[in-house]
Amino acid sequence: MPQKFYITTAIAYTSRKPHIGNSYEIVLTDAIARFKRMAGFDVFFLTGTDEHGQKIETCAKEAGVSPKAYVDEIAGEIRRICDLLGASYDKFIRTTDDYHERAVQKIFKKLYEQDDIYKSNYKGLYCVPCESFFTESQLVDGKCPDCGRAVTPATEEAYFLRLSNYQERLEKYIEENPGFIYPESRKREMVNNFLKPGLQDLCVSRTSFTWGVPVDFDEGHIVYVWIDALSNYITALGYNPDGSGGDYKKYWPADAHVIGKDILRFHTIYWPILLMALGEELPKKVFGHPWWLFGEDKMSKSKGNVIYADTLADVLGRDAVRWYLLAEMPHAQDGSITLERVVERYNADLANVLGNLIQRSISMVGKYFNGVLPAPERERTLEDAALEETALAALPALENAIDSFRLADACEIIVNFAKRANKYVDKTAPWVLAKDEALRARLGTVLYHLIESCRFLGVLLGPFMPQTAAEILRQINAGAAVGLESLSTFGGMAPGTQLGEPSALFARLKPEETLERLRNEG
Repeated sequence: MPQKFYITTAIAYTSRKPHIGNSYEIVLTDAIARFKRMAGFDVFFLTGTDEHGQKIETCAKEAGVSPKAYVDEIAGEIRRICDLLGASYDKFIRTTDDYHERAVQKIFKKLYEQDDIYKSNYKGLYCVPCESFFTESQLVDGKCPDCGRAVTPATEEAYFLRLSNYQERLEKYIEENPGFIYPESRKREMVNNFLKPGLQDLCVSRTSFTWGVPVDFDEGHIVYVWIDALSNYITALGYNPDGSGGDYKKYWPADAHVIGKDILRFHTIYWPILLMALGEELPKKVFGHPWWLFGEDKMSKSKGNVIYADTLADVLGRDAVRWYLLAEMPHAQDGSITLERVVERYNADLANVLGNLIQRSISMVGKYFNGVLPAPERERTLEDAALEETALAALPALENAIDSFRLADACEIIVNFAKRANKYVDKTAPWVLAKDEALRARLGTVLYHLIESCRFLGVLLGPFMPQTAAEILRQINAGAAVGLESLSTFGGMAPGTQLGEPSALFARLKPEETLERLRNEG
């Protein structure tokens, strides 16, 4: 039986169309999920939408529609962009789904009945966009510490979750599971800023608005968005306090929650404590990824610096957008996106290195061997051996990079291998070998090594650029040698294979012309 692997994104908030920074998370998670499937894991990949809260109620009112009509439209747009980017999710959950709302009500009631939730009054400072309460000491320059916006005083009757009862247990779990909060810098931030000062009990219901899951035993209260939203990771699998379904037993605990660094507190403090109170296992890892900035600024509609994934995909294609997002984002620091850099990366990696290698390799087999893959000689030169070694080292390095969530490093491994293969072309000079009939066997060996390198690249690119990977393998007619296991030896391509016709994977872009198109599309 294959080993299970359960991975999730944070569910996207349905207040507006997601920009490229929001889309990064789905592509990042999808690449990991695809790699794990290729590695033989039984993968369950969950994404979806977070659809309740005061901000949604306000947005719907401003739009002159009901909250449900509003979230239906935005959730549809979010799912469309996920599909546009090739996300291979196994389930798309909406927190307005009936089964989710029923399970949340049961979760809330169970916690109340076992005295982990109690009723009191809340007086504090509230940030509407973040749906979060803060104390005066938690504010930064008098503003919300998460988004920097103004907060407003709020007082209302509410239910509270006894976080303080679970503080020691959570601290022990974090200490005994050093990989739980990742990367290490995020863990230090959570422990030093939130755990060490001491946890305050968490407000988990609201009465000042109505768009949410009703507390079914106390009219007028709705379940606060964080219990509602966070529970999606288990309700999507069929969790129910009265008895959970097969998917829950099969896939929980999550192997990785992939989230933005801004919501790390909710996922590494509130969520684990909620699970502890329910008597359930905790997720194995929470990866808090950095943000995309537009140049040096945070993306904002008001600043006019928002880039959308569908705009880029319309001009550059799906896989080029995926590649940019994965290759350009640092592991722990915020990434910077500009349209100029998008075009530069496309030309440098995709047109000049990868596309050039594939097209000229297949073209030379067509020109010198009528498209039939020649057999290599038994004797190898140092150049042959060096290329083979680079190819065989790629998969272990790639696996290590992906398992440590270093997707940019994984992309660099692939593009460096392609560069090494291009260097092999320049050093062996097949066009010179072709002029001497006595060197025909050597020419065949060189071209075999190039096509086999193309096969390696076609397999390795699968998680990152699935359409491109499939096209490479189709053009070289790779047959069955398309799985990760086929990369354990160099020589998977069968001599005598009739290759397909080469076609350009990535035509080189004219920067000014492309930038104008992108600006007009946006």
